[in-house]
Amino acid sequence: MQILMPQLGETVTEGTISKWHKAVGEPVTAGDPLFEIETDKTSMEVPAVVAGVLGEILVQAGDTVPVGTVVGVVAEAASARPEASERAQTGPVAVKSAEVQAAAAPGESRAAAAATPTAASLDVATPIDPFHGLRTPQRNFGKARLPSGVKASPRARRLAAEARVDLAQIRGTGPRGCIVAADIQRAPQRAHAQSASGAEQVKALYAGTSYREVPLDSMRKTIARRLSDSKQQVPHFYLSGDLNVEALLALRKQINATASVRVSVNDFLVKAFALALQRVPAANVAWAGDCLLQFERSDIGVAVAVPGGLVTPVVRSADTKGLLGLAREVGALASRARERKLQPAEYAGGAATVSNLGMYGVRSFQAIVNPPQATILAVGAAERRVIEASDGTLRAATVLTVSISADHRAVDGVVAAELFAALRQIVETQISDVL
Repeated sequence: MQILMPQLGETVTEGTISKWHKAVGEPVTAGDPLFEIETDKTSMEVPAVVAGVLGEILVQAGDTVPVGTVVGVVAEAASARPEASERAQTGPVAVKSAEVQAAAAPGESRAAAAATPTAASLDVATPIDPFHGLRTPQRNFGKARLPSGVKASPRARRLAAEARVDLAQIRGTGPRGCIVAADIQRAPQRAHAQSASGAEQVKALYAGTSYREVPLDSMRKTIARRLSDSKQQVPHFYLSGDLNVEALLALRKQINATASVRVSVNDFLVKAFALALQRVPAANVAWAGDCLLQFERSDIGVAVAVPGGLVTPVVRSADTKGLLGLAREVGALASRARERKLQPAEYAGGAATVSNLGMYGVRSFQAIVNPPQATILAVGAAERRVIEASDGTLRAATVLTVSISADHRAVDGVVAAELFAALRQIVETQISDVL
């Protein structure tokens, strides 16, 4: 049985094998951990789904391969060695099915494609565990509609996946801007030349300077691609304002004096932002290309810094959770994120995100929207300032600056302003609502 690189999330396109738990020739029992994989989001052990012997390892520890790549073979004990020998002669290239061969070579007749031996007739069939279904490149090359709304044909998506071309960087020449196969066939050479020349040009600027090249891991590549896509394709606008957090800090001090879990200012703001989205339903949306998805609950992503990047686990139904329960959940999600142990369902989706750099002394900043979400709240540092009270007198208060970044395709300026006003009202005069 072929062992495939699994897909751990909609946006995950490749994985790195960090460790093999079994050596070639070792017996394998269903459920035994075979190897560990690392993606841009998480790390996870992959168990065996059948019993037998590990007949061959095709992808070594440390190597990164696309989702669906055959990384090894589990065979029956008697056939493990001969099978490994056969594969050593032919190479670790998986035989495509007749259907995929027909798609890959459209010039061939259907009859010729149908006569081509399938993988099932030449190799051990590859059953899919019904509880851990995999989408291999032969069957799925991503969604037809990009986050920008541009469509890509099935063949274009396949060619892009095989050539490692980013569809977001391709200008379609098909009907209504659709990306077609010809666009992809022209892209690899141009993209490779631009990338190579760009790297050489940058290095030339530092000729004679001592430096060390740091290879990009899958997380950094994904962050670079997604944030570049967001800034290029999402029309951002920003709203900033100050929140008086005197009442918030007083309530936090009271809770932390007796509670078993420590509540942070960020926990308060996650809950307050979730409630604000409930009060302004027009902002509780996601952009879906040809429509908006308006949510009944507030699922809030929480930005967590991890070694080499950033992960945003999602707190589901944050608007209905008690503050202490929400604080526990955020802490648990953050711990799993730093350990690369998040499950795909824990970081997928979400209506909005909260990103907090205040603990680093950053007074204010504007964050980049995380598509398909429509808003992100950037939280700065709380500081003592002199403010004017309602009676005209001056007094000191603890204030922090927040900024809402919004996708103007989904959220208008007035709607974002209403969202900020709702957040401010909750934080300054109705903070007990977060409990």
